[in-house]
Formats: sequence, structure tokens, C-alpha cells
Amino acid sequence: MTFKVKQKDQTLGSYAYLAMQKHFKSAFKWEKEVKKDKDPEALHQMRVGLRRLRTAVSRFDQAVDLPKSVSDKNIGKIARCLGNLRDMDVLKETIENLYQPHLPHKEQEVLQTALNALDKQRENVLEDVRSTLKDERYKSVKQQLREWLKEPSYQSLASLPIQEVCADLLLPEVSGFLLHPGWLVGTQAEGSEIVILKDWKVEKVEHQLAKSGEVLHSLRKQAKGLRYQMEVFSNLYDESYTAYVRQVKNIQEILGGMQDSVVLAEQLMDVLKSEIHTQLPTLATLLRENLYQLWQQWRKVQQQYLKAEIRHGFHLTILRPI
Repeated sequence: MTFKVKQKDQTLGSYAYLAMQKHFKSAFKWEKEVKKDKDPEALHQMRVGLRRLRTAVSRFDQAVDLPKSVSDKNIGKIARCLGNLRDMDVLKETIENLYQPHLPHKEQEVLQTALNALDKQRENVLEDVRSTLKDERYKSVKQQLREWLKEPSYQSLASLPIQEVCADLLLPEVSGFLLHPGWLVGTQAEGSEIVILKDWKVEKVEHQLAKSGEVLHSLRKQAKGLRYQMEVFSNLYDESYTAYVRQVKNIQEILGGMQDSVVLAEQLMDVLKSEIHTQLPTLATLLRENLYQLWQQWRKVQQQYLKAEIRHGFHLTILRPI
């Protein structure tokens, strides 16, 4: 089924098209700058654009008829390759701006040695990115999506009014987010009530994150996907909806901060071939303090979202588009 899409259309198909168009432009316009490797922001923007495009492709799959190569799997592989390079840039930026200036001179020298080693690793990752942007998978995704945008085709659900179906699209996302096992990290069940275990020392937090870090990282990814999809429909809802988008973004950032602290420590340990507290005791202390502060922020959000009224309010907000 094919029909002409106008920006003013209020159908599922038009929203799917506009999302694809927007994220296609925001991702692929940075390609040349990423290859040049002059501006880290270009890599960041392209990675985000690809992630948003991937979300749109997977969430609107019942409405659009996309070419075979324009798939969640293919876009995900490209985005992950760029993500490896971006993660290294974030790691270096965090070390240089947030931690290195606050270290004793001796530790700054040790840290610089580690940064030099990371720079060499980055050169290999950059070559992987450049190769990815030349390979057939990337070219096929880019070309076939460009052609689809010129002459889009849809499935029959695309003709449904968007106000009637946006809640049906969003509610599974919200349910998956609210029912994620990450919300239960550091809790225990007392009858039918979930109780957050309190008054943890930093050692207990570190032990918990070592055990449950992957679960919380998975919740972070769930939050990111939910946020991206919610932002597509922001103009269909009022301020209460926007407030939930902000809350989901905040959850994503808190969990991301904890993950980044853990990854930073692991990367430095790998480069230095020893525990960081032996060569970088001040840095190790700063990392622990930062991790503990983020954990306290997470506990407040966790307590809020384990309340039935908050979860119920989230669902009701989704059910009430303008």
C-alpha cells in the first residue's frame, strides 16, 4: 500500500515517515566529519541519530514497509561500532576534565601514561569506524533508506489516526520500563510490599553494582529507548507527559553515570595492569565518592517509581493524548 505523506497528516504513517526522515538527516549528515575525526561532537551526533533511527525502525515496523537492509539489526551494528569510539572519547574527556586536575602530580603522571595507552587503542577503534562507514552494510542502509524516503511504502495500519494509536504504541514501552528487574536491585520483598534496603556503606554499594551492574545497564537502555519513542509524540500531549520524559531522561543519566564510573575503573585497571587504588589512590577515592553520590540519587528515583501511584499516573498520562 502506498500513499503520499504530508507533514500535516495526523496518521501513524505520517509520524513514522517524519521520524525516519528526521533521524536519517540527523545521523548521516555527520558522516564526513566523523571520518575526518576532528570534532568529537560529530561522532556523538551521528551515534545518537543512528540510535534514534534504530528505535523508529523497530517501533514503527507495523506501519511501514521498509527495505530489507534498513533493519534494527543492521543499524544496531553500525551504531555499536560508533559507540565504541564514542565511549573512548567520553572516557578520555571525563578523566581529563573531571578527575586529572584534582590529582597529586605523581598520580597525574601515572594517569597521563594511561591516557597515552588509551590513545593508541583509540586509533584501532577509529579504523574500525572508518571501515564500517565504507562497507556494504552501511552503504545499503543509507542508500535504501534514502530511496524509501523519496517513495515510501506502508502497511495498512499506517492510515490509522495517530491520536487513536499513540497510546497503543507507547504503553508496551512504558510497561517494559516499569517492569524491568533493575527496579528491584537492592530491595527485598516483605509480603506484597517491595522494601528498599537503606543505610548502605560505599563497600556494600560497590558489591551490589558488581553483582547487578548489567541489570541496571539494561534498565538504562530501556529508559533510553522509551525516551526516544516518547519524544516522537511530544506534541500530542501536555506538560505532564513532558515531565515524565524529563524523569526518564534523568533516570537514564543517573544509571549512565554509574556505568561510566565502573567502566572507567575497569579500563584503567586493564591499561595499568593493576588495581587503580595502588597507583592512583586519590583517583580511586574520587571514583568511589562519585559512584556513591549517584547511587543515592538512584535510590530516590527508585523509591519514587516503586510507588503504585507514580506508575499508575504514568499509564494514565499515556492514555490521554490531546
